[in-house]
Amino acid sequence: MPSPLANRLSAETSPYLLQHAANPVAWQPWDEQALALARQENRPILLSIGYSACHWCHVMAHESFEHAEVAAVMNRLFVNIKVDREERPDLDQIYQTAHQMLTERHGGWPLTMFLAPDGTPFFGGTYFPREPRYGLPGFAELCEKVAEAFRNRRADIETQNAELRRALAGTTPTAAASGPLDAAVLAAAENALARAFDPRHGGFGNAPKFPHPVDLAFLLRRDDAALRQMALTTLTRMSEGGIYDQIGGGFCRYSVDERWEIPHFEKMLYDNGPLLGLCADAWAQTGDALYARVAEQTASWVLREMQAAEGGYYSALDADAEGEEGKYYVWNRSEIERLLSPQELALAARRWGFDGAPNFEGRHWHARVTAPLAADELPLLEAARQKLFAAREQRIRPGRDDKILTGWNALMIEGMAHATRIFGRDEWLASAQRAMDFIRHTLWRDGAPPPGRPKAGQANQPEPRSGEHASPPRERGPGGAGHLLATAKDGRAHLDAYLDDHAFLLAALLELMQAEFRDADLAFAIELADTLLARFEDVQHGGFFFTGHDHETLIHRPKTGHDNATPSGNGIAAFALQRLGHLLGETRYLAAAEKTLLLFWPQMRRAPGGFGSLLRALEEALTPPEIIILRGPAAAMTEWQQALGATPQRLVLALPNGIRGLPAALAKPESDRVNAWVCRGVICLPPTANLGSVTN
Repeated sequence: MPSPLANRLSAETSPYLLQHAANPVAWQPWDEQALALARQENRPILLSIGYSACHWCHVMAHESFEHAEVAAVMNRLFVNIKVDREERPDLDQIYQTAHQMLTERHGGWPLTMFLAPDGTPFFGGTYFPREPRYGLPGFAELCEKVAEAFRNRRADIETQNAELRRALAGTTPTAAASGPLDAAVLAAAENALARAFDPRHGGFGNAPKFPHPVDLAFLLRRDDAALRQMALTTLTRMSEGGIYDQIGGGFCRYSVDERWEIPHFEKMLYDNGPLLGLCADAWAQTGDALYARVAEQTASWVLREMQAAEGGYYSALDADAEGEEGKYYVWNRSEIERLLSPQELALAARRWGFDGAPNFEGRHWHARVTAPLAADELPLLEAARQKLFAAREQRIRPGRDDKILTGWNALMIEGMAHATRIFGRDEWLASAQRAMDFIRHTLWRDGAPPPGRPKAGQANQPEPRSGEHASPPRERGPGGAGHLLATAKDGRAHLDAYLDDHAFLLAALLELMQAEFRDADLAFAIELADTLLARFEDVQHGGFFFTGHDHETLIHRPKTGHDNATPSGNGIAAFALQRLGHLLGETRYLAAAEKTLLLFWPQMRRAPGGFGSLLRALEEALTPPEIIILRGPAAAMTEWQQALGATPQRLVLALPNGIRGLPAALAKPESDRVNAWVCRGVICLPPTANLGSVTN
């Protein structure tokens, strides 16, 4: 008989895992204790991966994981492990890829995988109902059949597992290009996006539609006005659609239709940071007030609902409220009529589609822009919006995932800092700096790396659990080796950070320093860059692994260049290292970026779609950014920074007099007036105090 297990999720930090801490399923976290038990008892593992804002994760939990009879079957047959894909993206990447290989279908969440005791999956799917429907078997029945196959067809499973491991290994690129990089792949990517573009509704492809901010940023940087217009059309349709919260600000994760009208209502931090920056860029290019309004409302939503008192940004808002998807966001006619004056009602109904048929489940209205607005109607519409917002604030709110993820925070910090540079909003800069300070003081550790996750087959680790730190943060000592952690909640920071965390944070620091230089940010950027090379670089082949060299040994170690819901860690690492290398004259950073581009170059040439982050790095590898260092009185620099703007191919650091200890490349002489040192490509010009000569 298998050893009896208890549900062990109550000690976890993940809100998603805590949602399952009272299930009758004997859920285990992914740790050596659970994995060792599976090996010792030769029991298969039922791995369930999801996240707190996932609607169908909730559905499967209510149907099966909260059901005593289904739980009894699961507990009898498997070691049941629950994983938050946001805390463990390494596991999610591996098992999503394995699911696609096993089923020849795309995965998603909840991800339900059945593993051999060594962690290799032999069967899987996504959502399964408790009772047979949707052409799917009932979950308890499925569990019985899977366990029977594991008992009676073990040799076949082991053969399949060996093939799967070989297939996973084959996804890691090792053959770098030997020839020079060129711009042909940029044109190929432009053509691929143009072919997929929806000229009527914006975006790419059909429903469901996702924002794809990396692709939009790529198009917005093009010289061709028609390509830029694809990005602007998409941003406009999204900003006017229901995927954007017209009442409270912020973008939802995706639209279930091709018109951006009805979203999947969860709001993710990782989307809203890049989209905030994109709206700022779109306003800078066009002056369209729509983009300024969306940037303002999105930043306000983040400050109001998504920033902890300690400074870090929370992860997500749930799609559901009171057990119903979208209930917090939608309206009925009588409610709107009660809240608004006749004049406000007439305008709001015309503007947001409340005068048409209900557009959500045939019973409710979800606001989206359906009619243009005259300038003199703006105050009345704003009054109506504020009334609806105040009423909505009294509703039972969607759940908030209040863990603080390093990489997602970095994306929002970068978005806030970039928008600050364009709109000049001090409160946005302060928000971004508070978040960065939280990460530096709470999620960055000095000295040797913490105890890593246990390798397969190791004995149980003593407390504190792997990757955790009970000691307070300390300043890093001279020559110490820093170590970044991935997540924090309720004063507890743990889990080794991933490639994306390091790369996104480095890019965010470069943007933050351009908004306002702080020497602590530069020191942190250098430490991060060195850590990135030391812990993640594949020195032999180029590029960066998703997990560090001291990470837990899993069945596969991913190294991918494709963008997904978030940008590619390899792409952002190459871009940020390249920029820091140009800024400081550090050839190690430049060489690592070049090796990354050469590694993924064959893949980009074959099919450039999905490589937007690497393409951004490629652009600057072919044409290095213009580096401008300003030195002089702090008060006099504002005019220069505003005039130089936030041009994509330009990096500007304003270093006021009085800053000490700068690296040699930045240690320009102080002056009683602003002087600029400009490097364009490999040519550096003499310093100048003439602003016009720099902007021309």
